Amino acid sequence: MQTNIKKICVLAMMSALAFILAAYIRVPIVAAGPLVLRYDPKDIIIVIAGFIYGPMAAFIITVVVSLVQMITVSATGFVGLFMNIVASTAFCCTAALIYKKDRTMRGAIIGLLVGATFATAVMMAWNYILTPIFMSMPRERVVPLLIPVFLPFNLINNFLNAALTMLFYKHAMKILRVSRLLPQEDSGQKRLNVGIILASAFIALTCVLWWLILQHII
Repeated sequence: MQTNIKKICVLAMMSALAFILAAYIRVPIVAAGPLVLRYDPKDIIIVIAGFIYGPMAAFIITVVVSLVQMITVSATGFVGLFMNIVASTAFCCTAALIYKKDRTMRGAIIGLLVGATFATAVMMAWNYILTPIFMSMPRERVVPLLIPVFLPFNLINNFLNAALTMLFYKHAMKILRVSRLLPQEDSGQKRLNVGIILASAFIALTCVLWWLILQHII
């Protein structure tokens, strides 16, 4: 019973933190006319929850946060709700499912990279289907934007979240253990080494460079 209560507390806190990040950290990545695509880091929290408690926990947080977003801070209605759920589910649940099968650092990295790639592919398809409805424009005007606008945005969004998750996952686990919300021992984890830090930093740097290029800064 106590374990279930702690799990609910952790999931509630992570849901609240994910919403705060989604509501207050929204960085414009790509702008094409009236279309502005913004990065938010909520998926970092969601995928960490998925690593701890499994893909179903990640899905529950995704739905809860997306609903609260729609009601409070989003102006995109049910289309935005659907896109948020699809995007976060494709990335976070995929990564969490792979990690559940291989609870090592190798499994985490593979899960994050596969999740980021899968989410990018999924969102490209849904951008093609729903953006004409959302933006009230003919599909013929949307198709030319898929490669130069939507593809780099989805790549930056998903792979930056993957890189930042690699950097912050161990710290999040340590905080939860110190708070006695998770067990002190976790023998299935391998120590985070310098190679992982360098790899995640390289991915993050690449995403930042893409953003600078898209903003015509470099």
